[in-house]
Amino acid sequence: MKAVKPKVMVLRAAGTNCEAETAHAFSLVGAAPTVMHINRLREKPAALRDYQVLAIPGGFSYGDDIASGRILANELMSALRDELLSFIDRGGFAIGICNGFQVLVKAGLLPRVDGASSQQATLTDNESGRYTDTWVRVKPDAAKCQWVPDADEVELPIAHAEGRFAADAATLDRLERDGQIALRYSGGTNPNGSARDIAGVCDPTGRVFGLMPHPERFLRWENHPRWTREERRAEGDGVRFFRCAVRRLQA
Repeated sequence: MKAVKPKVMVLRAAGTNCEAETAHAFSLVGAAPTVMHINRLREKPAALRDYQVLAIPGGFSYGDDIASGRILANELMSALRDELLSFIDRGGFAIGICNGFQVLVKAGLLPRVDGASSQQATLTDNESGRYTDTWVRVKPDAAKCQWVPDADEVELPIAHAEGRFAADAATLDRLERDGQIALRYSGGTNPNGSARDIAGVCDPTGRVFGLMPHPERFLRWENHPRWTREERRAEGDGVRFFRCAVRRLQA
């Protein structure tokens, strides 16, 4: 029997610029993505009930006015809070990439330690004070996060000015204790000064995942800056995260 394709809503707003790449990533691994503007979802919040995955891609939503992701986060929780929480409660998967990660954190949907729904952490200015565009190595933790297939180190691109994950010590300790730190910068490649080298976290269910690196920008080996100088690989490292979630939804 042919596996059913999970339906993915790729949510965009003014300033989002990675929706096409994110939708393509899901298409590659057997999902059925639809790019939807936030205004259309606000007109019909119940539309979210038709989807199994919500993806909030990277970019500069609303120009990152006030702070990165803040306006879209406020819009989500003022107009769509009940639908979003119901979506998660019934088993929906969600991913926020870069600006999308900032949105999920500032909406209180990540990290939700001890089930809290208020904002518990933030993503703020890089310690360098500069926008950083480079490649980093990251070490996943597959114990809880449903988007992470294994603990193999991967390399991914980053591009952000406000990527430093920050929270109080008690929250960081709970994230460590509960296995919610899904991704860490490894080998001294922390590009922004994130507390405890955090590059991505998941919620207590493991189904809501946010990360600063861009997996949707490394789907083909040719995306890599050293693709002509290293042994060719069948695909880019970013594919693994999308495939992992889709396979779990199809299981």
